[in-house]
Amino acid sequence: MSPLHRAIHAKAGELAPALAAFALLLCLFGGYFMLRPVRETMGIAGGVENLQWLFSATFVAMLLAVPAYGWLNARVPRRVFLDWVYLFFAANLLGFAWLLWRIPDPLWAARAFYVWLSVYNLFVVSLAWSLLADVFDRRQSKRLFPSIAAGASLGGLLGPLLGGLLVGALGTAGLLALAALLLLPTLPLRRYLMAWRGKGGAGRPGMESDSPERPVPGNPFAGISLVFGSPYLLGICAFVLLLSCTSTFLYFEQARLVAALFPDSQQQIRIFALIDFAVQALSLASQLFIAGRVAQRFGVGALLGVVPLLVALGFLALALMPQFAVLAAVMVVRRVGEYAFVRPGREMLFVPLDAQQKYRAKNFIDTVVYRGGDAVSAWLKALLDGIGLGAALVALVGAGVALAWSALGWRLGRRHEHSATAQEVEP
Repeated sequence: MSPLHRAIHAKAGELAPALAAFALLLCLFGGYFMLRPVRETMGIAGGVENLQWLFSATFVAMLLAVPAYGWLNARVPRRVFLDWVYLFFAANLLGFAWLLWRIPDPLWAARAFYVWLSVYNLFVVSLAWSLLADVFDRRQSKRLFPSIAAGASLGGLLGPLLGGLLVGALGTAGLLALAALLLLPTLPLRRYLMAWRGKGGAGRPGMESDSPERPVPGNPFAGISLVFGSPYLLGICAFVLLLSCTSTFLYFEQARLVAALFPDSQQQIRIFALIDFAVQALSLASQLFIAGRVAQRFGVGALLGVVPLLVALGFLALALMPQFAVLAAVMVVRRVGEYAFVRPGREMLFVPLDAQQKYRAKNFIDTVVYRGGDAVSAWLKALLDGIGLGAALVALVGAGVALAWSALGWRLGRRHEHSATAQEVEP
């Protein structure tokens, strides 16, 4: 075994597919994080007091997009479904690039792009992880997913750097076109991963009913019925809702403080890019050297339960010292924890499930449930601010939500380990 095999906990025959999965996430997140500071600045341009409307518009867009996604999923073979979706989003990016090139900085276009990029991010990321949960089996996911997720962090590290270096020469429209081009390498990577899966590389039985040559069965709304028919999936829904609630509370506080302390849009872009850089650098180190060892030694429950505890402590610190430096530290801890520990752990929960649950139920949870949680949390935050509870009391509410999030994460991790072990023993 080479040092690289040992570093990412890969066994014989697994290094190349693990690196292909790493590269796929690198391309996706490099393009997205190149545009993320632009999105945040566009959100502030419309007024921090209006952010809850953008969150609600994103949720409505998700409600419209999910049935279309389900309809296509039922008609296009799973093997090439990712290609169709990614080419569609690449065309959208090119359309926005043309629009911003012809009509620079219109407010309505800024709001539309904010909503669209939020939809784009969840769909392309959810589908990428659906593919990886389809390709790798449970034991492989536990060993490899934390290292594979480092591709997302490296992309998040390089994306803002590329954006900062190239925005002067290419402009915002040029960055959008470049992000569209970064989607194209994911297509041959997807093809390689599915070919490796088809050869039995993931140790999966070659069941015809589970063949990626077939579309995923079910109607466009099958994801909803699958979720409400499974206590396990409902538990994942609740976990995602609590995650999005804590994230939204911190996001609104960040937007409020940045708008107050840094009125210039260029300063705002630099602050957001600096936070993104710190988050991705720490996430990359954690994914490569810590998360995989935690998953193998303590299980999925540790990945899902420890970070919310740290976030709860961060909210308590904010209640005592509601300052930007404290908020920035809590934001970094939450996002590093989500990228390095929570996200790989959450994706492991789907690995033992069937294709319908991986592609339909998972997509419904990652898009509609996640953005629904964002929208409800945004209005709840606006309500708490409106009745004048103050930042300290809002932070205490956030701490309570984070504690509930932690308890549910531990429970889901134990349930996953128990059910997966039972499936492996049953044959």
